Amino acid sequence: MKTRFAICLFFLLTLSGLYGVASASSFHRVRWVDDGDTVVLADGRRVRFIGINAPEVAHENSPAERFGPEAGDFNRKLVLKKKVRLEFDRNKYDQYGRVLAYIFLQDGTFVNAELLKGGYAYYVFRRPNKKYDPLLLRCQRKAMSKKVGMWQWFPDQKGPFLGNSHSRRFHRMMCNFGKATSTKHRIFFKNKYEALWAGYSPCKSCNP
Repeated sequence: MKTRFAICLFFLLTLSGLYGVASASSFHRVRWVDDGDTVVLADGRRVRFIGINAPEVAHENSPAERFGPEAGDFNRKLVLKKKVRLEFDRNKYDQYGRVLAYIFLQDGTFVNAELLKGGYAYYVFRRPNKKYDPLLLRCQRKAMSKKVGMWQWFPDQKGPFLGNSHSRRFHRMMCNFGKATSTKHRIFFKNKYEALWAGYSPCKSCNP
């Protein structure tokens, strides 16, 4: 009887591993929410969500960006004090030492995607972490089409803007980073909305 039970237990554990059934130990409680795309876990790890960027909340030396407080509040409602599962991609840490992850609630809700669906963040391409890129871009486009969140009364800017098809960033025409884009990777957008729809995100330097 013991042998039969041990064999059954072995197969159950094997199947769980094969099909990605999460155990209780794989969930971590969220202790704090920094903003719309970063949280702190109970064990002290700071986690940055992969594939999205939310507008900044107010900091000591800078005011909040448009829709930053709303993004932070929405993320707080989704995950604060709740248990989440982290799913990693090829790069596990960013240059600041933060953990990079896709975040899932215990009911299976994909938090990164929910922030995009509500218009609280925009999609960001960053290789090699691109496991869910097609899904995340679709979520953004749905939000843009429905004009929810930041896409409602979107303060579009007329271009042209210079895009880099390798980095998937777009720049003001006079940006030095944009000027350094090789000819084969150059693409032009007539406005900011068009660039974002195509899956390009703003250059951090020139901030188009």
